[in-house]
Amino acid sequence: MTTITITPERPDTYRAITGDKESTGRTAGEALDALTSQLTNDESGTLVIVQNRKPDRFFNVKQQARLRELMQQREAGALSPEESAELD
Repeated sequence: MTTITITPERPDTYRAITGDKESTGRTAGEALDALTSQLTNDESGTLVIVQNRKPDRFFNVKQQARLRELMQQREAGALSPEESAELD
């Protein structure tokens, strides 16, 4: 089964990621559709996780802030190897 994670990046942009594939869209569904078009038949069974970015007992405010920072650095092409591993 392929796991796809969808995260909001800005109020009008979502990013869908699985393995080495990713896509963006104006909605979570648009990002998902763009990503699923890249998947092979073997990857067609999917589990989708949509993060709502609200703090909870598993992912607190500080961790969410760090995620946003790492995502912005990745978008700018400025992630170090260590930061890339942390983001993964």
